[in-house]
Amino acid sequence: MSIKVVKFGGTSMADAKSIRQVAEIIKQDKERRYVVVSAPGKRFSQDHKVTDMLYACYHDMQINGECKATFDKIRERFKGIVKDLGLGLDIDSYLDKVEKEMLKYNSAEFCASRGEYLSAVITAEVLGYEFIDAKDVMIFDANGDFDSESTNEKVKSVLENVERAVVPGFYGGDSEGIVHTFSRGGSDVSGAVIARAVGASLYENWTDVNGFMSADPRIVDNPKPIETLSYKELRELAYMGANVLHPESIFPVRVSKIPINIRNTFCPTADGTMIVAELDEKELSKRVITGIAGKKGYSIIYIEKSMMNSELGFVRKVLAVLEYYNISIEHLPTGIDTMSIVIPDNELAGKEDVVIERIKKVVDPDHIEIKSGISLIATVGHGMSYKPGSASTLVGALAKEKINIRMIDQGSSEMNIIVGIATSDYERAIKAIYAAFQK
Repeated sequence: MSIKVVKFGGTSMADAKSIRQVAEIIKQDKERRYVVVSAPGKRFSQDHKVTDMLYACYHDMQINGECKATFDKIRERFKGIVKDLGLGLDIDSYLDKVEKEMLKYNSAEFCASRGEYLSAVITAEVLGYEFIDAKDVMIFDANGDFDSESTNEKVKSVLENVERAVVPGFYGGDSEGIVHTFSRGGSDVSGAVIARAVGASLYENWTDVNGFMSADPRIVDNPKPIETLSYKELRELAYMGANVLHPESIFPVRVSKIPINIRNTFCPTADGTMIVAELDEKELSKRVITGIAGKKGYSIIYIEKSMMNSELGFVRKVLAVLEYYNISIEHLPTGIDTMSIVIPDNELAGKEDVVIERIKKVVDPDHIEIKSGISLIATVGHGMSYKPGSASTLVGALAKEKINIRMIDQGSSEMNIIVGIATSDYERAIKAIYAAFQK
């Protein structure tokens, strides 16, 4: 029998009603044998995610030495879920243990991980599945770095003797039993790791949307859903702000070419989006672009110097300045005599003057300035490399709307064109690009 690994996000675990829906989805398919869950998310717009409440607990501990008032709200949340589910689970004993251990370990990562831990304990009880603590199978080293190969072997050896199990997402442990976490949204990665280890035929990632849309529905009215996209397209779109799935989730499953299916817990009949290793020719012929995504909050350091291209080490010297000030860059498009360095505002904040002066000192440019208030928009799709004129279509769409392009960068794969435009033009630009490619 094929194996499916299923992961459910925070909204899917938010309350008893949604957890019942999760259980119903799992029971509908006997191949859904291994379940990964997130901590409970928001039940309504003004609600708090449990993970945020746990971070608040840690903050309280650093200031007051305890976090009883905040933890009581978490306790109430989990007790309410267990009561509404009608379970005989002694959740108080688990909560008491968690509260004591939070004080004992005094670790932000440990505190944050307890939402997933408690969520998995409850889900295992609902399903009658075995509970496997992630700290025993998801291996990190003492520095908090994830050990993918050791984890793969450990998960494989543990789960080969377990028919059905629930595993908390987001965290793991080192050889001393100290808990370490992935970055926020890391439960997606946990699910992918388990899918690889058990040789899953499919990794289903259940969330609260019907998969990926070809543009942000808050900007474009009724954008087309994306039925299928490649791992590479996912990486590009997720990196640029399409946050349906953690962008690092593809790395574990890519090894075995396991497809990922993004599904909606609250609309389980929808097919969602399938993410695959490679698109076939039929799929490529159906579209030029796959999707459009973007992010705000960038600045561009614009450098101009005659004969820059023949000056040995010019780029290295400039980048060394940024490295000296611990500044990461996003893009580095260059011309014969020009260079544009795209940097997130939060990386550059407060360092603008010293950076400019140091660059002037090391490379003596003819002109240098910082252009702020920039947003980046990525137009992504393997189909662009199959159809000539994609770049001109994009540029023409922006020109028609009188939107000035401050920077343009096309990857060597020809599946991604990124433009930098004024943030004031951001929404108009996305609408214009989408309309141009939907003709």
